[in-house]
Amino acid sequence: MSNSSDITVVHLMRHGEVANPDGILYGRLAGYHLSELGRRMADRVAEHLATRDVTHVCASPLERAQETATPIAKTHGLDIATDERLIEAGNVFQGKTFGIGDGALRRPENWRHIYNPFRPSWGEPYVDQVVRMMGALDAAKDKARGHEAVLVSHQLPIWIVRSYVERRRLWHDPRKRQCTLASLTTFTYQGDRIVSVGYTEPARDLVPPHLLAGAKRVKGKGQGQGKAFGA
Repeated sequence: MSNSSDITVVHLMRHGEVANPDGILYGRLAGYHLSELGRRMADRVAEHLATRDVTHVCASPLERAQETATPIAKTHGLDIATDERLIEAGNVFQGKTFGIGDGALRRPENWRHIYNPFRPSWGEPYVDQVVRMMGALDAAKDKARGHEAVLVSHQLPIWIVRSYVERRRLWHDPRKRQCTLASLTTFTYQGDRIVSVGYTEPARDLVPPHLLAGAKRVKGKGQGQGKAFGA
C-alpha cells in the first residue's frame, strides 16, 4: 500500500500564445515572446495551480517558456530552474514560413527534407526527443518527490514523450496532437514509476478556435482524463 510520500506529480505545460505576426516557424530562435493573450494564458494556469503542492518550477530556456513559467513560480514563491532538455524540437525549416503556398514547401530544394516522416527527416529524431524529455521528467520527479512540479516546454516534445509513455507510435498526424496552448499533460509517479497520464486545458476558453483545431481529442482520452498503467 502506498502513502502520499510515494506519489509525485509532474505537470508538463505547453507555453502560451506567442507574438508572431509574420507566421514564422520560430523553433529554437531567440526573441519570440508571449503575446498579451499568451500572458493571460500563463496567468490563468497559475491561478489553476495556485492551491496545488508545487515545489519545483522549471522551463525550457526559450523566452516564451520562461515567461509562461513566471506567474506559476511567483504564485508559489519559487525560482524558475532552466533545463535545456525541455527545448523545442530542432527543425530545418526554422526561421521560414512553412507551407505549400508561399512557404518553404514551395521550393524544390526543401523537398529533400520531407522524405521520411517516421524519423522525421526534417528535424530532431523522435527517439532523441523521448530520451531528453524523459530525462527532464525524471529529474523534476526527483526534485519534487512527494510533491508536484511544473515543467514548461513545447508542443512536439510534450506530445512525443506522452506518446512514448502511453505506448503509441511516435510518428503521427500533427493535426491530431492533444497539446493545445497552455495545456497541462500530467504524469503521476508512484515511486519512480509513471502510473498515470492526464490532460487538462485550464485556458481553453482563451485559445483562438483555429488553434484548437490542431488539438483534436485522442480517442478515449477527453479533457481532464488520462491513461492509468497497471503494475
